[in-house]
Amino acid sequence: MAMAYDEACRLLQGERLPAVFVDLDAFERNLERHGRAVAASGLKIRFATKSIRVVSLVQKVLAAPFAQGLMCFSIPEAAALAARGLDDLFVAYPTLQLSAFETLADLSEQNKNVSVAVDSAEGVDRIGGVSRRRGVPLRIVIDSDMSLRAGKGRVHVGVRRSPLHDPDDVVEIAERARDAGLVVHGLLGYEAQVAGLGDDSPFDAPWTRAAKGLLRRASMRELGERRPKMIEVLRSRGFQPAFVNGGGTGSLDLTTRETGVTEVSAGSGLFKPLLFDGYSSAFVRSLEPSCFFALEAVRRPARGYVTCLGGGYVASGAAGPDKLPEPVLPRGLRLLAAEGAGEVQTPVFGEAADAIELGGPVVFRHAKAGEVMERFREVLLVQRGRIIERVPTYRGDGFCLV
Repeated sequence: MAMAYDEACRLLQGERLPAVFVDLDAFERNLERHGRAVAASGLKIRFATKSIRVVSLVQKVLAAPFAQGLMCFSIPEAAALAARGLDDLFVAYPTLQLSAFETLADLSEQNKNVSVAVDSAEGVDRIGGVSRRRGVPLRIVIDSDMSLRAGKGRVHVGVRRSPLHDPDDVVEIAERARDAGLVVHGLLGYEAQVAGLGDDSPFDAPWTRAAKGLLRRASMRELGERRPKMIEVLRSRGFQPAFVNGGGTGSLDLTTRETGVTEVSAGSGLFKPLLFDGYSSAFVRSLEPSCFFALEAVRRPARGYVTCLGGGYVASGAAGPDKLPEPVLPRGLRLLAAEGAGEVQTPVFGEAADAIELGGPVVFRHAKAGEVMERFREVLLVQRGRIIERVPTYRGDGFCLV
């Protein structure tokens, strides 16, 4: 973090703590780096809203010439963003709720470009029923499985998402969708075991890091053949998907046109949370942290310690120390292994603790990107060391979505 502790104290003086703030200078430099990462391939980036969760920042990234719509995490979220004038909204996570499909039909009737991921016959049948009853040809995107499998499926490397692993699986769902009167708008193929697998984590042993690197490379070789084959087979059956989406921040320099995509997704890299310190990728390493939260130091239980109010902002995923926030200002502080980040208090320790005034801030980074925004109603936007604006988070806008 470029800011010194005394600068953070001046910045946050008089502010209610806890507070979350975004360094816009760093955020904008990260956005420019995303553009440079895809410049050679000419691919567009569909930014993932779950990694931002602040409408004004979503609008900022959409203004970039290399941005191509948004990847949303629910139909209600897409509806909320559409109500604010945004369009080209792809809901990347399946649902089977009829109320959500009714909302999708409402949006389609308003000529909004909105589509939803589907990976099951049950999903196709439900959305198809709403489409027929409403007389609206709803758009779906087939969510295919990009995990690495071996031994006839006994070995599985990746996340448990879609069951549609082979081209024939994809075509079967596409034809069922066409029979139901739906529009097959695109194909999603997210390689989680590449984009979401840090291969240089300080929490891993050297052999583990090496193994993860091998798995990432093996996965890219395999899906570089399988994903284009899915598109080839779809087109041979008369389907013309408008886009093929794949990748993430952690694979932006690996997921290319040659691996079968027409666009890539990203979002976390704009904030560069802690988990992205654990990648060897030159692109990811070029990014800089831009999102921070500050807690109030309220107790001094012993020399070398201060205890902060609140702070239990632990990231989702498999539980482990890599999901904890990390104190960054003043420098040299650490969490206590016995307490971690707590619901009502978070102790930190280190020589710098003795210089912290009670009532003063301790600044942290979160392990993931947009999740921390769920804890706050507003975010402070900082430029050149000054707060220039206060804007609502999704929570501040009244969104409670996932």
